[in-house]
Amino acid sequence: MLVLQHPREQRQAKNSVALLRLSLAHCEVVVGERFEPGALAALLQRPGMDTRLLYPDVPMAPASLAAGTAAGASVRLVVIDATWRKSLRMLLEHPALAALPRLSLDAPAPTRYRAIRAARRADQVSTLEATVQALATLEGRSFDAAPLLDAFGLFVAGVAARQRPQAKSVEA
Repeated sequence: MLVLQHPREQRQAKNSVALLRLSLAHCEVVVGERFEPGALAALLQRPGMDTRLLYPDVPMAPASLAAGTAAGASVRLVVIDATWRKSLRMLLEHPALAALPRLSLDAPAPTRYRAIRAARRADQVSTLEATVQALATLEGRSFDAAPLLDAFGLFVAGVAARQRPQAKSVEA
């Protein structure tokens, strides 16, 4: 899998991609906002793999019709890690990215991430949660999401605890 991470996300204490990178054997993270067309094409295409972009169909950049995966071909999942506004800008500025067949989550599971990061809509989830759902869709029963989601739950709890104002003890 390939994660295209916006530079501001890399510096976030709430960065779920760091946990994703540590947990998945084949997770390449490339930080950037604008990519040269040739460099992006090299990142997106891998011989013997069908590439899919994890991103919803949006009117400004309609999804390509996804052909079925070739028999025996693996899928290379591409994920954009950014705010919704920045991810849409990245998509619109890179025609090769917008042209990829999409994998969209029809009904994302409820997020645990809301405890540490605001969202405008109920279906907005963290990059890690969306990726886990996508991998479960692609790999079926062979993908065990529980260990990664459990680790993510601990991560969210830890960040939430650090964000709460510490109660000052008053000595009598």
